Amino acid sequence: MVVKRPQVAVAVLVPVLVMFGIGLWGIDRGGMWRDEAVTFQVARRSLPQIWQLLHSVDAVHGLYYLLMHPVLALHPGEVALRLPSLCAAAATAGLVAALGARLARPRVGLWAGLLYAVTPMAGHFAQEGRSYALVAAGVAASTLLLARAVTADTGGDGTGGGDEDQEDAPVGRLARHARVVGWCAYGGVVAVTVLLHEFAVLILLAHAATLALARMPRRVWRDWACAAGAVLLVLLPLALVSSGQAEQVAWLRPPGGGTVERLLRSFTGPTQLVLGPYLLLIALALRHPFTPPARRGELSVPTVALPLLLLPPAALIAVSRHWPLYDDRYVLYALAGAPLLAAAGAERLVLAARRVGLARREADGLMRGGLMRGGLGGAPDPASDAGPGPGLGSDSDRGPGSGLVRGVRVPYAATLAGVLAITLAFVSQLPVLREDRDPARRPDNLAVVSAAAAQRMDPGDPVLFLPSLGRRSALAYPKGFHGTRDIALEEPAPVSGTLYGRETGPDELRRRLAGLDRVWVVAEPYALKPAWDPSDPTERVKLAVVGEEFVPRAEFVRKGSILRLYVRRAPTM
Repeated sequence: MVVKRPQVAVAVLVPVLVMFGIGLWGIDRGGMWRDEAVTFQVARRSLPQIWQLLHSVDAVHGLYYLLMHPVLALHPGEVALRLPSLCAAAATAGLVAALGARLARPRVGLWAGLLYAVTPMAGHFAQEGRSYALVAAGVAASTLLLARAVTADTGGDGTGGGDEDQEDAPVGRLARHARVVGWCAYGGVVAVTVLLHEFAVLILLAHAATLALARMPRRVWRDWACAAGAVLLVLLPLALVSSGQAEQVAWLRPPGGGTVERLLRSFTGPTQLVLGPYLLLIALALRHPFTPPARRGELSVPTVALPLLLLPPAALIAVSRHWPLYDDRYVLYALAGAPLLAAAGAERLVLAARRVGLARREADGLMRGGLMRGGLGGAPDPASDAGPGPGLGSDSDRGPGSGLVRGVRVPYAATLAGVLAITLAFVSQLPVLREDRDPARRPDNLAVVSAAAAQRMDPGDPVLFLPSLGRRSALAYPKGFHGTRDIALEEPAPVSGTLYGRETGPDELRRRLAGLDRVWVVAEPYALKPAWDPSDPTERVKLAVVGEEFVPRAEFVRKGSILRLYVRRAPTM
């Protein structure tokens, strides 16, 4: 099959535009939630301040903060915060399409890229000011580069440059250069990706499985191992630093019974109308997925997509049963495997339908030819021996250009039918996508907290954040707290090299609170429950003094935060 470059370009460009359009819809939803707020306030610090912070916390996101620093320096706003993720998601859709086109044909790539673009999970992280969409783009790019490097290493013939015994035979200078460049590009992209988030290192496990399933020759394994080893060396310092910051993921819990089902619905689509056909297409792609046997060293959609889809989530879930590290966002990059398999299944369905149609036409042709030769009574037709004529079974009956119609229009009809099916899937998931653009769908909305503070607090009012991380609303939206006094703060966050600032000691805090008649408390909901027992002495003093010496006068609840005004108790007689 001859693949024209314009076809590949269209197959890649259309998903990019669709993903960009879906991600752009509602990107300015009017508020940041807590994780985005961390990106927003850290990336706007000076480079020395960011570097100081990474020594104590958030080293795993260090490269992302450094990349976001010039972006937010140009325009510090919510759209600018999310724009890199949107661009990365659009690039991922295009890279998925490019993978499908390379491993199968352009329409498979088109379908896969569009399926990725309309998946609500992809749209969600396209509007998230965090690194996960960038990681997904890096993984998709590295997988495409792996396919290209393997082609360069095997000479494009699937033989590894001949029999394995000849793998060390001299090769041309250009071929050797292409091999080196291909594997260096692969290793470089994987290295950057794992520095964006270290859990992306599991992609090496998926790529190793791909090479094993494709029965790659030793030379490919040797070159891949060199690239993977370099990646691990690059990752090692980050892994050592982040292991000392493990308290950042202390909130994670071991995966439960519904983890796999939830991830499956996130990858394929949460609605039943999409889930059933999606799984059916994946099953079709995996029905005897490696038969007829591909030539040695030849990649296919199943050999690439199946390990990508299964192995990173499975490995992280398995580890998390003993050491909780799993969250759906950490394996977003594995999503790319699902649309590739579904598109491959759709291609197999189209080919099967075409074979059935061809068999029927051949049977009809034979039957008509027999009738023309023998007539209804079975007598031979003298004209039949004269070769093809204007009978019912000849091409001349189809009219001018009929061969063109059957040879060209049918493939495009199948392509358009697939695009129509994806459009219906998108329409069925519109309510899910619309809900996701509601700020209330996030764990909290710090803009609403800041607006409530602006309406109710007066200049000079003392404010106590309980616990100290509740200060994130003031850091993300300082206008709402303008003129108020942060009663517990000793050193601001950028100067102290912390996320939320360094607070004063318990004795000094008692002294400061002793001179107050009223105080506003901005609290996390869990912090006001009797069961909360903080280990930090300053947090204990906050609870003790406020609970013993003050009484609540007014309360305003916003999702994720509680604003409560306390006044000093009247002296007892």
